[in-house]
Amino acid sequence: MSKLSHNQIINELASFCGIESEYRDNWGRVHQTSVETKQNILKAIGENVDTGAQANEAWHLRREREWSRMTETTIVTSLSSMPKELVFQIPLSRAQGASAGPVIKDLEVSLEVTDEQGMVQHIAFSNNELSFCEKKLVGNCVYERWGVPFPQLVTLGYYKFCLSAHFGNYHRAQNIFVAICPEKAFIPPPLQGDCRTAGISISLYGVRSKNNWGIGDFGDLKKVVDWVAKDLHGGVIGLNPLHATFNRMPFNTSPYLPMSRFYRNFIYLDISTMEDYRDSREAQSIVKAAETQRLLSEFRASDTVQYEQVAALKQKVLKMVFKTFFENHWNRPGTETDRKKELENYIDREGFLLDNFATFCALDSYIRSSDPEVWIWSQWPPEYQRPDTEAVRQFRQKHWKKILFYKYLQWQLEKQLAQIQDYAKSRAMFIGLYHDLALAIDRFSADFWAYQDFFISKLRVGAPPDAFSQHGQDWGFPPPDTEKLRESGYKLFIREIRKNCAFGGALRIDHVMRFFHLYCIPENEPPRKGAYVSQPFEDLLGIVALESVRNRVLIIGEDLGTVSPYIRKRLTETNILSYRLLYFEKDNNQNFILPEDYPELALVTVTTHDLPTLAGFWSHRDIEVRKEAGMFDSKQALIEAIAERTIDKKELLKLLKGLGLLPGHCSTDVNAYPQITGDLHNAVVGFLAMTPSKLFILGQQDLFKETEQQNLPGTTIEYPNWSLKMKYTLEQFRSDPEAKGFSDMFRNWIKRSGRNNLAD
Repeated sequence: MSKLSHNQIINELASFCGIESEYRDNWGRVHQTSVETKQNILKAIGENVDTGAQANEAWHLRREREWSRMTETTIVTSLSSMPKELVFQIPLSRAQGASAGPVIKDLEVSLEVTDEQGMVQHIAFSNNELSFCEKKLVGNCVYERWGVPFPQLVTLGYYKFCLSAHFGNYHRAQNIFVAICPEKAFIPPPLQGDCRTAGISISLYGVRSKNNWGIGDFGDLKKVVDWVAKDLHGGVIGLNPLHATFNRMPFNTSPYLPMSRFYRNFIYLDISTMEDYRDSREAQSIVKAAETQRLLSEFRASDTVQYEQVAALKQKVLKMVFKTFFENHWNRPGTETDRKKELENYIDREGFLLDNFATFCALDSYIRSSDPEVWIWSQWPPEYQRPDTEAVRQFRQKHWKKILFYKYLQWQLEKQLAQIQDYAKSRAMFIGLYHDLALAIDRFSADFWAYQDFFISKLRVGAPPDAFSQHGQDWGFPPPDTEKLRESGYKLFIREIRKNCAFGGALRIDHVMRFFHLYCIPENEPPRKGAYVSQPFEDLLGIVALESVRNRVLIIGEDLGTVSPYIRKRLTETNILSYRLLYFEKDNNQNFILPEDYPELALVTVTTHDLPTLAGFWSHRDIEVRKEAGMFDSKQALIEAIAERTIDKKELLKLLKGLGLLPGHCSTDVNAYPQITGDLHNAVVGFLAMTPSKLFILGQQDLFKETEQQNLPGTTIEYPNWSLKMKYTLEQFRSDPEAKGFSDMFRNWIKRSGRNNLAD
């Protein structure tokens, strides 16, 4: 390496660290990653590469770290492609390694294999089972690499290996995390073969009802289950991410930028059904008070969700509910009650994850009560800015009851969610709830505070310039440090997937390309100066497949944007469903594809939360909103957006007419449809229902022809993101003639397309 130039060393080191040398944008153009960008990303991950000498040293240190460890810290494989050998290396002095062949003659190697039940298998390898692989000089040390037969494991799951080697006075041992994974993710038996199903997706926060507190809750969700199962004959209900957020407008309410991906938002609790609420006179008196009832009426009448006010009121009541639980169960003298044991068991199962989350919530509340202007944990006193400090340890001891309150809330959330999924299954919905795992976390979140060592804080995730955003996108959150995650046995990743698989039959993974590579932007640089950094996708896909099979959960990968064909091919091979939108499914000539050309292993839908609804698309409402928000650079950009939309509408109209989905009397002139008509609405729903794709999900906004989208990317105060409510209340679903008409139309297409969830 010393003979190479500074730039050449940067290129070599960047390649070694997974910084991709180029990418192809969604126009098909190839962009080379500049040496400057590679250098900035290397510096962000901790490599000092300002000079040629420093870059050379960084390269050598990387190589030495690779060889100086005894063996791999983590191995993710499958039953059908298990390694033949477990390879390890032993260091020697230069003098010892002078000869060409192996120096070590009396090597003794043993292995302990521990499964998840704690069963231990001891393996002592004979001399005949040891194989010499190679000898290599790295830095000032010579290494001999050896191999032993890899244990023939026959059960999927997680294992701990302890490899020991010794000869003479040398002895070394290392633990290895091993995951034995299936080749493919789970497909529910009712979806195997050419079987398909359909359902509705909702933004739970926007559900309106006469009983909720101004935001949709789990009580509402149970009623949605009844509606989808009985009235629509659907098999699945898609939900927005239920992740915990700060519930502070307008910056901290996005379910896709949460404070935790492990735990959920207490704002969704149905307080009225909580056992401790029924036992709490204090809590009931607060709710029944005239002032509370006035507030609840205001919250329900509001066109948008009042996150802060609703959260404050719910927390006030929940503290009284918890007080009742504490007195009746937790702190009750004598024999432990069953409910106390249940919470204790839940806390034990959750371990450090729940403890860190609850501690963060308690700290945030404690510090802000003293100074309401402290909004983020980076403003906390330094001694509280990590979970492992002495000050935080003392806080846990002193404020254990406050921390227990937040643990109690998560326990109650999981109990209610489990009950709803069980109820959905009892209504013959074989998938039931379909959850959503966000890509991001807020950089001031509980997760980042607790696990900051597992993120690269000097990089931000985003997207390169594309048709959606000409300047690229900076999403403002740090990427994971996959090297550290891998060294830890992917423990956080495993728990994240497992936690989000719980209480549902399907899981959508936002921006599934994250498993393959992430577009990373160095600190203080614009998005165009970023680059893709590769991720250990085979490991991650294997773990997702294992958790999918274990939890019997269907996996959907949101693969929108710049996606290479290889990524989609690999996802299909793993049984991860693609995520296909009507707006984007076009051929090379930019014509909308036919229904039969949609892939089988896919979820089809009209749109997403970040894009216009069907009615908004047709009426150009989204273009108007973007204009009002000042998002067009010029008048010409606005004209081009309208022209492009008009072309799309003409092509879609032509296709629907050609397929016979529009009645004969319907015009082919796009100007005849300033708004989306009943015939056109019916045709679009039928078009998607007739695809061979396993899942057809229609957003409730598209079922009810709502014009406003849930989120306008790139805005905060300019648009009421994540707070718009449904057009109809739950009670109107079955009483309003127009709402019933929409339901009848959808159920008709479910029947006609063979996606019916109930027998006639």
